[in-house]
Amino acid sequence: MPETPAPSSPPAKSNWLKIAELLRPHWKALSLALVAVIGETVTDLLEPFPLKIIVDQLGHSKPLPAWLAGIVSHLGQNKFAVLNFAVLAVAVIAIVGAICSYAEKYLTTSVGQWVMHNLRRTLYQHIHHLSLAEHDEKRTGDLISRVTSDIEAVQDFVTTALLGMLVNGLTLAGMVAVMLYYNWRFALIALSIVPALFLLVFFFTKRIKKASRAVRQKQSELLTIVQEVFSSIRVVKAFAREDYEQKRFEEQSLENVETALEARSIKAKLAPMVEVLAAVGTCLVLWYGARLALAGQISAGDLVLFLAYLGKMYKPMRELSKMGDTVSKAAVSYERIQEVLNTVSRVSDLPRARHAGTFKGKLEFDHVNFSYDAEQPILKEVSFQVEPGQVAAFVGPSGAGKSTIISLIPRFYDPSSGQVKIDGADIREYTLQSLREQISFVLQDTVLFRAPIWQNIAYGKPDARRMEIIHAAELANAHEFIEKMPEGYDTMVGERGVSLSGGQRQRIAIARAVIRNTPILLLDEPTSGLDAESEQAVFEALGRLMEGKTCLVIAHHLATIQRADIIFVVKDCQLAERGTHAELLAAGGLYAELHGIQFRDVEAPPAGNG
Repeated sequence: MPETPAPSSPPAKSNWLKIAELLRPHWKALSLALVAVIGETVTDLLEPFPLKIIVDQLGHSKPLPAWLAGIVSHLGQNKFAVLNFAVLAVAVIAIVGAICSYAEKYLTTSVGQWVMHNLRRTLYQHIHHLSLAEHDEKRTGDLISRVTSDIEAVQDFVTTALLGMLVNGLTLAGMVAVMLYYNWRFALIALSIVPALFLLVFFFTKRIKKASRAVRQKQSELLTIVQEVFSSIRVVKAFAREDYEQKRFEEQSLENVETALEARSIKAKLAPMVEVLAAVGTCLVLWYGARLALAGQISAGDLVLFLAYLGKMYKPMRELSKMGDTVSKAAVSYERIQEVLNTVSRVSDLPRARHAGTFKGKLEFDHVNFSYDAEQPILKEVSFQVEPGQVAAFVGPSGAGKSTIISLIPRFYDPSSGQVKIDGADIREYTLQSLREQISFVLQDTVLFRAPIWQNIAYGKPDARRMEIIHAAELANAHEFIEKMPEGYDTMVGERGVSLSGGQRQRIAIARAVIRNTPILLLDEPTSGLDAESEQAVFEALGRLMEGKTCLVIAHHLATIQRADIIFVVKDCQLAERGTHAELLAAGGLYAELHGIQFRDVEAPPAGNG
């Protein structure tokens, strides 16, 4: 018997390695962006030089270097030649810097968008391939948050911080190198604040990351409430609970605000502290440099150049400290995304799973046990067989395990032990897709999508032709009411099908099953909650749908399954009785008791006069 592999997490990789894998397909665009970054860095380094030249020439304190004098001579031999050169240099440096900045931002924005698209697509696909067991444990609002806001945080990192950190890092390194070249004492004084700055940023980054994680968690909880209430708005209104839900939302929103303000408080402290440290460094350099200039040891141009470089050196330091917030958000968001991507589905194709051929339809449960957790069994030692073409019905009290039996056949869940077989083979030997392609469903809670009616019918067979769709609707007793709708088969169905009656939704669900024409049909309370007229129409449609198919029906209304070939009574997680309708009535057990309750004559005899 094939065993389902135990879920195991893939080997852990650092977030940086995983981000590098995301960026690898875009290496060409990033390489061009890197060239632009180098151009930005060079222009930043050259920007203060024209100012130094002008100051030195005005004070006649330092002659032009020979190589520079040769270039200036091409612009004229008068005293305005140096001014013309300085002005031209400022313009050229600004234009080149602007072009490089635009190219870098355009390329990184493009890469950020594509990374977001690829990551969102991967995450969405992985969520779809998780089994119902994982979906039962996860909150829909939290998953939506990870697919949207968490991926946007990663995109922000790629767009604003990734090469931005490189720009600032290269600029900082260039500034330090130039400053060391001109005056190493100046440079050391300016760099004296770096250790304190590093410790400050390191300390705050850890706190910012922790705060960002708390904010993301609160945002997910808020989104969960919104999704839950909006998807259940009819229940909210039916019980007049708008005020309660408003209060619950406001409380969660306030918690969100408090957490966000706490995080903002931490982030807000970092910037001014960095500014104070930068001011301390500037004061030290200004004090030392002014003394040297007054003593005639350096020119005024050298002092101006050094102060300009000092400002430019502290600017990337400030920018890098501010980027800690973006990096922390991205790191937290990427961890949350990876939590989902590293979740291994408990139901998946086995290594040697094969494509299922066309089923004959024989179903068998062989000593099946199932539980959602170890403490609460749902099914215990369930064994039965249903022959091809037979109709098998399952009845019993609510919570006995009937729906679980239905859910095990398409492998929405896998049994804890035992086997579910189709045509004598364990269903785990087949690929999930080929298994589910041969099973159709008509469920109690009919879910329709916001799409035209014809798309809802063809959902299980997207390549169905128009005539197939209409034929399926006719067999499902749905064609008549569809034709009377404003746009016929092109009429848009409201979200979850709320614009249709229960009977209409159910008949569209039957048409959806008809068009698949599979050998196995699973029906879970298909007529529950319908009025007599709708129930009759659905019964007729189901009769056509069930012809020649192996059918498993869950029903509380015993009148709907009296003609079943075999009826199983489920009680206390086990099959308590089995047989035909007549056999079970004759046995006088639980089925007979349930039948008596439903069909007992409740009218009391007329009271006598005497």
